[in-house]
Amino acid sequence: MKHTALTSTHEALGAKMVPFAGYNMPVQYEGVNIEHETVRKAVGVFDVSHMGEFLIEGPHALELIQKVSSNDASKLTIGKAQYAYLPNEDGGIVDDLIIYRVKEETYLLVVNASNVEKDWNWISSKNDVGATMRDLSEDYSLLAIQGPKAVEAMQSLTSHDLAAINFYNFIVGDFAGIEHVIISATGYTGSGGFEIYCKNDEVKQVWDKVLEAGKDFGIKPIGLAARDTLRLEMGYCLYGNDIDDTTSPFEAGLGWVTKFTKEFTNSKALEAEKARGVENKLIGFKLDERGIPRQGYDIVDGQGKTIGRVTSGTMSPSLGIGIGLGYVPKIFAEVDSKIHIKIRKNAVPATVVKLPFYKG
Repeated sequence: MKHTALTSTHEALGAKMVPFAGYNMPVQYEGVNIEHETVRKAVGVFDVSHMGEFLIEGPHALELIQKVSSNDASKLTIGKAQYAYLPNEDGGIVDDLIIYRVKEETYLLVVNASNVEKDWNWISSKNDVGATMRDLSEDYSLLAIQGPKAVEAMQSLTSHDLAAINFYNFIVGDFAGIEHVIISATGYTGSGGFEIYCKNDEVKQVWDKVLEAGKDFGIKPIGLAARDTLRLEMGYCLYGNDIDDTTSPFEAGLGWVTKFTKEFTNSKALEAEKARGVENKLIGFKLDERGIPRQGYDIVDGQGKTIGRVTSGTMSPSLGIGIGLGYVPKIFAEVDSKIHIKIRKNAVPATVVKLPFYKG
């Protein structure tokens, strides 16, 4: 079991710790609903240092990224980030990730914790262009400071104007007394805020100062359980649940980050798939009656015939109803379509809705 640099800090705060992606991680402190509401209404801080970070550098860095990424990284200028996925050779997804352009020939790739080794091996196998690759995952920590009060609460910790950092933009600057920290206007909650990348030996200082600066704004430490309910309310995919090695990116709704302006892994087959259309689609649904949909539950039609399965589901803390994501044939994917979720022996009626669930 691996530990982040803040494991003992979480334990001292009374966090419930669970194994996640090989790490001992805080799943909750006070409770999922309280932590969820804190992020939606004020500001919370997550330790997500289990995420992986790769540095790709040199004159051939962009060439390698263009080859492995679905998105067009040539559009990135210094200080900008983009969401993308790594296609495999079989029409599926190796992982989804964020790509940051740090310098002219330096890119930071942030990947999912459970896929660090897999992603590293995959990208390395495609690196016949001589790009320099470094795995920084064990040396860097990542804090997500999320919520509508994040800018106001954190402004005292930096000389930079946080309100001026647009969504999916970042700066490298001073934060919480540490120089050369990445302050990125990204996150996984849909409530605004920042992600802070710093070295492991700096993160305790950053964490303490973040909690101190946010005290008057109601800041609280937030666990991974609330991170999951927050992302699900936004309809954001979670690798391993909603997308994986067998998932079509077009069925998953990732056509918007699939750019055929260049060639990349399996791009010809993906282009053909886009042209002919997909049979199934990832939908968001809400239950019309009481119940909680869970991953793996069957989705059935009005006659009880199985038409799909739930990939993510929860009781929405913001909406007070059961919500979920799942794959169904296109005929059932239109907004307002009626489906049923098999919860134990009951087929609970549900309605397909337009994402996100949470409108802010």
